[in-house]
Amino acid sequence: MPSLSLLATSPSLLSAALAVATPTPVAEQPDIAPVAWTLSAAQEAPAAPPEETPAPPPEDDAAPVNEILVEGTYGPPKSDPLEDLNEESFRVTQALDGVFLEPVAYAYRDGLPEPIRDGLGNVVRNLGEPSNALNYLLQGKVGKAFKTLGRLAINSTLGIGGLFDVAGKSNINLPYKRNGFANTMGYYGIGPGPYMYLPVTGATTVRDLIGNTLDQALLPFAVGAPFNRQDYSAAYFVVNSLELRLEFDAEIAEIRETDDPYLVRRETYLAQRRREIAALKGKVIPRDEDRFILRSQDPVEPPTPQSNAPVEAPENPEALLITRPR
Repeated sequence: MPSLSLLATSPSLLSAALAVATPTPVAEQPDIAPVAWTLSAAQEAPAAPPEETPAPPPEDDAAPVNEILVEGTYGPPKSDPLEDLNEESFRVTQALDGVFLEPVAYAYRDGLPEPIRDGLGNVVRNLGEPSNALNYLLQGKVGKAFKTLGRLAINSTLGIGGLFDVAGKSNINLPYKRNGFANTMGYYGIGPGPYMYLPVTGATTVRDLIGNTLDQALLPFAVGAPFNRQDYSAAYFVVNSLELRLEFDAEIAEIRETDDPYLVRRETYLAQRRREIAALKGKVIPRDEDRFILRSQDPVEPPTPQSNAPVEAPENPEALLITRPR
């Protein structure tokens, strides 16, 4: 064959042919174990635990809170559930007072000679002494009851039916001290009830209204004539109303100068009644702790010295707020 002879005679072609014909050795591969896998093995394998969500960091109680919380109540206070009606009554009464009652009271004060006017006022106070004495007895204050009866006896005789306050002079020293059934109810823990402002009565509460009615009914029912006659009732009402108007004249002027006269009138009345009831119980509310005690109000009689006079907290602290929700 000519091809084989050509390769045999040419050494270079022979080596090239051997290089192409010789197979390249394959590198040895490492032994790999066979993987055994079945469906049953996959089912029997335990499930992987779920990935846990990291808990939020605990809140720091000391961290500042950039929020402002405003708490309050809306509507009339518990002590004055009929606030709108009472305020309207107050407004109308004050208008009538400026037009009618105030001029009449000033004419009564300036027009009558002072001895006559003082005499009429003394008679009205003397007629209230039986109720004062009875209520001191009901409160267990026997000594004060006898002093009040002594005032009544002295002024009714030496004072000519009460025209002159002889018992109040310095040589006898039995001053007038107002008391009544409303005080007795408060002394035994009966609350004042809702506040009211009535056209004729003025500032009052349910307890005070009932008590004052009993005070005025005592003589007509217990004694009869002439205290149960209509002319006596009319004269007593007129003189008593004018005396009270003059007694509280300075306080009324102070209240009119305030930003909210109705609120101040209500709170001054309730604060004064709290102080009077507290004094009967041998307690005292310092004046600087009651923001609605006006300068013109008479100081309450101090408690008797046998007790250490603890301070009585106000019955309705939320009522001492200066402003009202609208």
